[in-house]
Amino acid sequence: MTRAQLDKQPDEVAAMFDRTARRYDLVNDVISLGQVRLWRKAVAAAVDAGPGEVVLDLGAGTGTSTDTFTRLGARAIACDFSFGMLSTGVRRHGGNALSGKGVPFIAGDAMRLPFADDTFDAVTISVALRNVHDTEQALREMLRVTRPGGRLVILEFSHVTVPAFDLVYREYLMRLLPRVAKVVGSNDDSYEYLAESIRAWPDQPTLAGVISRAGWERVAWRNLTMGIVAMHRAFKAV
Repeated sequence: MTRAQLDKQPDEVAAMFDRTARRYDLVNDVISLGQVRLWRKAVAAAVDAGPGEVVLDLGAGTGTSTDTFTRLGARAIACDFSFGMLSTGVRRHGGNALSGKGVPFIAGDAMRLPFADDTFDAVTISVALRNVHDTEQALREMLRVTRPGGRLVILEFSHVTVPAFDLVYREYLMRLLPRVAKVVGSNDDSYEYLAESIRAWPDQPTLAGVISRAGWERVAWRNLTMGIVAMHRAFKAV
C-alpha cells in the first residue's frame, strides 16, 4: 500500500486504522521510544483546559489522548472516523460509548464535523491531521465548532531541525518503522503508508500558513524532540 494508491480517501484511511486499532497504542509507544507520552503531556499543557471547559479531541482513536484532558477536570469528547478505533476505546473505557469514564465517543469526519457552531472551548488533533483528505477544509470546520476566543492545538509529525539526525530518522522511518510494527503485531502495510505520509507532510512554517488561511489567528508553533513532531497553537477571533 503506497500513499499514492491510498491518496487519503476517507473510507480507505478509516479501514486502515480499523485494522491497526487493537495494538495501536502499544505500537505508538514502541516506535516512538516512549516519546508519545511526553507529547501528550505537552498537548494537554498547551490546551490548558480546566473545569467547566469542553474539549474536542479529533482523531482521538482509542481515547488515550482524551484522558489527559478529563484528568485536568475538563469535559472532553473523543471523535474519530475509524469505528475500529472507537470500538476499542469504548471497551477500554467501560463499554459505554456515551458514558465510559466520562468520555463520550463520537464517530465523525473532520471535514464535516457533527457538532454545532461555537460549541468547544478548545479543539485539538494529534498525529492525525495529515490523514485528512482536505487539510484546510478540516481546519475551517474546527474553527466553526470553536467558541470565539477558543484555541486550537495541533500535534503532528514534522521536519527534523537537526540535519545530521534527520538522515538517521528518515532511514528509521522508511525502513525500520514498518518492520517494528510487524514485530509488535500490527499491520506493517499501514505503517508503510504512515511513514510515507510523514515524509510528504509540509514543514512547520508551511503548516502555520495553512492554519492562518483557514481563519485562525495568532498562529505559533513549538518543536518537540528535535522537530520529529511540532505543536501548532492558534486562536479563534473574539
